[in-house]
Amino acid sequence: MAGILDGVDQRTKLAGHNRFELLLFRLIGRQRFGINVFKVQEVIQCPSLTQIPKSHSVICGVAHLRGKTIPVLDLSMAIGMPPLTRDDGSYVIVTEYNRTIQGFLVGSVDRIINIGWDQVKAPPGGAGEGGYLTAVTEIENELIEVIDVEKVMKEVIGGQESASDDAIDSEVTGNDERVLIVDDSSVARNQVKRVCSQVGIQCTLLKDGLEAWEHLKQLVSEGVNIPDYYAMIISDVEMPRMDGYTLATKIKNNSDMQDVFLILHTSLSGVFNTNMVEKVGANKFLAKFDPDTLVKTIQEQLKEFHARNTSKL
Repeated sequence: MAGILDGVDQRTKLAGHNRFELLLFRLIGRQRFGINVFKVQEVIQCPSLTQIPKSHSVICGVAHLRGKTIPVLDLSMAIGMPPLTRDDGSYVIVTEYNRTIQGFLVGSVDRIINIGWDQVKAPPGGAGEGGYLTAVTEIENELIEVIDVEKVMKEVIGGQESASDDAIDSEVTGNDERVLIVDDSSVARNQVKRVCSQVGIQCTLLKDGLEAWEHLKQLVSEGVNIPDYYAMIISDVEMPRMDGYTLATKIKNNSDMQDVFLILHTSLSGVFNTNMVEKVGANKFLAKFDPDTLVKTIQEQLKEFHARNTSKL
């Protein structure tokens, strides 16, 4: 697999153009799956793993890579399939999600493809709800399944789900304000909703950028003032049909919407995020998932929203 990710840093040029690159791999059998290259640090042959007593059954062990110890998860087991064999033919995809580094054991790695987010669709027949698919796309007449890694991480690694009491300013609460949450992962949507609910904010949940864009345009056509209707929009970046960067660009270039406060909230890593936020005009970037940081950002914007609406009276 040497060289498959050579020059990955250059791939950030795809961001903001509703395009991305997908690393294709197999688990068991011929079915191919995909993962966004932006989330991949490297691909290696499965190294020697150290077992961890009483760890989750999906965790194969830990690998020691360049002075770091990372957990390695059997991705096949994680999504309800039989376990993989840990032999010389298997690979580990080293990724960074939600500010943590971990490896995913896979059966084999195929190649990288460059596609548009408009070629990526929601899972068929509700397969994504309660399941492990976040999207699908068709390559060479074959359905490629994109796994909801955030759901896998939540189930195996866990983490803080709600904002702590110390992080919440009890004097800043919602007064029937609305927030639009846009994310293709049901886990991520509900995580953000849970934090918003802690401070009394109503939430509208949508699954991708195109659905959000059509929703906003419909509100405008009905005479709704978007910056007054939504206290903020919290959007993922990588989503099927229309990504978060493209959604942000459309919103900020629309005179009826451009003043709404827009947060890009993503597990994507890399220094390009700050530059991309400025390029597309979003107001803030937040790395997933830190509920304390999220609630502080939400409450800061609520204060601004309250002050602006009070000044109009």
